[in-house]
Amino acid sequence: MEKIRCAVIDDEPLALGLMASYVKKTPFLELVGSYSSAVQAMQEMHDNPVDLIFLDIQMPELNGLDYSRMISPQTRVVFTTAFNQYALDGYKVNALDYLLKPISYPDFLLAANKAQEWFRLVEQSQQSEKKENQDEKLSIFVKSDYKLIRIELKNILYVEGLKDYVKIYEDNTGRPVISLMSMKAMEEMLPADRFMRVHRSYIVQKEKIRIIEHNRIVFGNTYIPIGDSYKQAFQDFLNT
Repeated sequence: MEKIRCAVIDDEPLALGLMASYVKKTPFLELVGSYSSAVQAMQEMHDNPVDLIFLDIQMPELNGLDYSRMISPQTRVVFTTAFNQYALDGYKVNALDYLLKPISYPDFLLAANKAQEWFRLVEQSQQSEKKENQDEKLSIFVKSDYKLIRIELKNILYVEGLKDYVKIYEDNTGRPVISLMSMKAMEEMLPADRFMRVHRSYIVQKEKIRIIEHNRIVFGNTYIPIGDSYKQAFQDFLNT
């Protein structure tokens, strides 16, 4: 695995210098840039994106939370801040970790190791997908909490969308896998010949459909409605 390309963003010069020094002495990290504001980073990193950003939250002009929502989803974030009430917000924007100032090198290294594991798993999943024929895709990887979970496609009953999250329900599994992603992104991950969207909040696996009652798909005690804009496509599926 190649070094993880990093940037550090903090409006406090001492904190900026400290975090930059931590990155430089960590063998698997590469410091691409250090910036005193999110605005500066946004301008200078536009054509030179990085893999990982150590990002302060409390900054003038553009704070870290708002900036994190503007960057590429391929770029991961570790928040650094003196205020622990931001931890929940950090999770909501899908941060890899959250470091409370003053930050020691051991604490930094724990977060860096977590990032390394994340990118290693992503690389493994990408390599695995390359080996599989796209028409015979067997599984997908989804992020749940701080883990990547492999889900066998043959086990998926349906997917439910809830605002910024999806719930993936599988055969013979009581609890769904919850992942912070959009229904559109989920739909793009699933083979269209096996899965179909039947409602803005639901995707179902076609071969798992056994019962349809009053324009609803029945999975046990769950009734999935067929949305008006999806009725014709669903009817076409039934007629094939």
